[in-house]
Amino acid sequence: MQYALITGASSGIGTEIARVLATKGYNLLLVARSGDKLTALANELAAAHNITAKTLSSDLSKPDAPAQVFQYTQQEGIEVEVLVNNAGFADFGEFWLANWDKNAEMIDLNIKTLTHLTHLFLPGMVARKSGRVLNVASTAAFMPGPLMSVYYATKAYVLSFSEAIANELMGTGVTVTALCPGPTASNFQSKAEMGDSKLVKGAKLPSALVVAEYGVKAMLQGKTVAIHGFMNRILANIPRLLPRKIVAGMVRNAQDRTH
Repeated sequence: MQYALITGASSGIGTEIARVLATKGYNLLLVARSGDKLTALANELAAAHNITAKTLSSDLSKPDAPAQVFQYTQQEGIEVEVLVNNAGFADFGEFWLANWDKNAEMIDLNIKTLTHLTHLFLPGMVARKSGRVLNVASTAAFMPGPLMSVYYATKAYVLSFSEAIANELMGTGVTVTALCPGPTASNFQSKAEMGDSKLVKGAKLPSALVVAEYGVKAMLQGKTVAIHGFMNRILANIPRLLPRKIVAGMVRNAQDRTH
């Protein structure tokens, strides 16, 4: 049975991607740490859209988590037609003051887990000549990010990786899309402790649902890079035109603390 697998499905953009895919008739495998939230979402979507929605509670930052997720799909007979690598988090503040364990976990989740899951599920897609991968990157992928240095760097990896394997997969029937939203109304900012950043404080941000709808549409169209929002598309291209030192200064000024 064909499914869409969504990581980080318990909140924010991940939850809304699940809702959008459910409206399109996809069966769902929802993966995140918050088992109760996943169960509630699965029950809601299964009842509303007459689909099958399964859940798997997993700390995806752990090294063995991707293999366990893959093993679960094998045991349950789940054919992953759509892989949405959405799980990830950020941290705010100077790198030299940051908690190293938190940064290491961020790298493991944002980079290693995403890459490993993609490596596990791509062979089946290629063999079937059908499949889609949606990697949730960010407009942060296009520039250096003072005060969120590791997060920006992880998203640069996601974008570069996605573009490269999208090229490798041309002609296979499998597509890879990097969704690059800007700041979005969700609990992402509070988790990153960036409430006092000028980038988000008092800003009117697009909803997670709007971003999810845009990302799913781009994925189904087979687009490689999908930057949500007109201004975000402009901002993503500015680094190509200016010296990198100036770009770093602009980003620092944009998201510096408001006090």
